[in-house]
Amino acid sequence: MLKVLQLIPTLDRSGAEKQMVLLATGLPRDRFQVEAAVLTRSGPLEADLAEAGVPVATIGKRRKVDPFALGRLTRFIKAGKFDVVQTWIFAANTYGRIAARQARVPVVVTTEMAVDLWKGRAERAVDRRLATWCDRLVGNSRAVVEFYRGLGVPDDRLEMIYSGIADEPAPTVDRAAVLAELGFPADAILILFAGRLAAQKRVGDLLKTLDLLQQIQPDLRTAIAGDGPLRGELETLAGHYDLVEKVRFLGHRDDVPRLMSAADLVVLPSEYEGLPNVVLEAMNMGKPVVATAAPGTTEVVVDGETGLLTPINDAPNMARAVRALIRDPERSRTMGEAGRARVRAAFTADAMVARFADLYERLAASK
Repeated sequence: MLKVLQLIPTLDRSGAEKQMVLLATGLPRDRFQVEAAVLTRSGPLEADLAEAGVPVATIGKRRKVDPFALGRLTRFIKAGKFDVVQTWIFAANTYGRIAARQARVPVVVTTEMAVDLWKGRAERAVDRRLATWCDRLVGNSRAVVEFYRGLGVPDDRLEMIYSGIADEPAPTVDRAAVLAELGFPADAILILFAGRLAAQKRVGDLLKTLDLLQQIQPDLRTAIAGDGPLRGELETLAGHYDLVEKVRFLGHRDDVPRLMSAADLVVLPSEYEGLPNVVLEAMNMGKPVVATAAPGTTEVVVDGETGLLTPINDAPNMARAVRALIRDPERSRTMGEAGRARVRAAFTADAMVARFADLYERLAASK
């Protein structure tokens, strides 16, 4: 039996965190003993780990560069005598690889979840320096693997494992009640965006799209679930477009599946992704998707079959795509059904867990 540690910065309800929890709780207990650690702080997903009997430790990193946290992490890993340490997202990938090397962990797996165009010269230098301090760098899409190959990660350290989603039915909701809660009319058409309000997601482009549509589709309403550094700026922009009564900024929500179940379609205007969880969740619920043809997203959404893809930073094209779907309910329904079938064929949590389990055992056997 292999003892495995999953290390991640926080346990917020975001894409990488959800994938880590699916993996940690899904690994077969007759083959793996699993623990988790958060580098900075915990979050709501700790409850899911606790329910599955996965212990969670908090390292307590307080600053961007925190040698004391690195020391605590190294001592924790050494004391745990882990066979495998898997790290997630830049901070944990950096601290985790250094600590695991110092603790002489046999197998180290680094997980990258996006085509990280945000990374500057310093972050890319760190990634290149630590590229061989792990046995595998796993990207959750071909686009992510190609991005890190371009940064100089050797081919023999790269592997691709698609993100997965649990096969859970859509929650049954009273759609009229959800709309009323949001302050929208009962007969409104509802669009949902769910994600971080940061530059990567280009939510301003969504607001431009809604501005173009509000005269020709006056019954359209939009819920924006999520928070981030651009929230204030985006709320001001919504006011500029006279969308205050038609758009709701909801902040962090623990009931995104409920909102999604009530929505008519899901929109993702990102500049780049890895393999977007929100798209997998929408397709699994049978919801049609309008998204930009961003790296990663194009590996999930089949244009014209499971949703519609539009160019990045092209509000007129996105507006045409949204209007096309809301004016053709039968086409939307067909796309939603095709999306559900695609997710259940190619992007299941069980398949993701099985591939990581096989990777751990292959790497451990080679050591």
